[in-house]
Amino acid sequence: MNTVHFPAELLQRLFETQPVATMPQLKVALGTTVDVTVFRKLSTMPYRTSYSHRGAYYTLDSTAQYDAHGLWFHQNIGFSRHGTLLETASRLVTHAAAGYFADELQALVRVPVKDPLRQLVQAGRLERRDLAGRYLYCSAARARRQEQQAVRQAQATPDDQVQAAIVLFYSLLDEQQRRLYAGLESLEWGHGGDRRMAELFGLDAGTIARGRQELLSGQVLRERVRRAGGGRPGAEKNAPHPEGLTPIAPPGHGWGSHGATGPLDWQTSETDQRPVEPLGPLGLSQHRAPVAGSVGLRFARQPQKSLGHRESPA
Repeated sequence: MNTVHFPAELLQRLFETQPVATMPQLKVALGTTVDVTVFRKLSTMPYRTSYSHRGAYYTLDSTAQYDAHGLWFHQNIGFSRHGTLLETASRLVTHAAAGYFADELQALVRVPVKDPLRQLVQAGRLERRDLAGRYLYCSAARARRQEQQAVRQAQATPDDQVQAAIVLFYSLLDEQQRRLYAGLESLEWGHGGDRRMAELFGLDAGTIARGRQELLSGQVLRERVRRAGGGRPGAEKNAPHPEGLTPIAPPGHGWGSHGATGPLDWQTSETDQRPVEPLGPLGLSQHRAPVAGSVGLRFARQPQKSLGHRESPA
């Protein structure tokens, strides 16, 4: 029995005459009626299936002209470097500077996206946040999600340049600095500050309260972002080593508008014998924490302009 051969070059010639083809057209070009035969020949080529029209169209990567988002449209047929609509939505939302509202993403990919976004959220691949009655879809990674929400907040208030600058500056900080900075802004805001900062920065109110308490008590980590033992456990458990907090003020000594109200108990950590540099208001270093220094100066000059009108503490 003679074996029938279907040269893949026949498909190549078809795509040279037309950039997009359907399965029936590919079968005619090969002279077969079997789908598996077509897929076997396509597997030897860098081809793509459309994410629109239920994947009914095919093209070659060498033919597609992808834009900066990895998308290419032939008439109203959409193709993506990222594959299916589900994968495309996940990729675009995760890498968007300010996340996406559903209508924004739909305008970009030109097909409905509510169902794919819902599936991605349920699978834990994306997160969403209620923002002014609309869901903002963001990365599932916490740090990236906070950056996206901060940028979105800045975009939502273009007329308030000070607030936009604060949110943008916040997005550049590491995890501990964000917590402390949000706590500092909460202190400046007064009553309701934790809730206000939670809305502004996309943080949990408990996290902001923790940052505020760390500042007031002086219990601030000097050499690391998380406390010892925080975060994901390592593959191998290392032997514990002495590493802790650098006390800033002894118990019973608070901070006034010009610094400590009592004598300071200067200490160095057991793992770092370098002298501890002088600390400024709220126990923040003037040299190793320029962020706090700049914030303190801003509060001194413009106590009522950093975030608009503030209420008096309860």
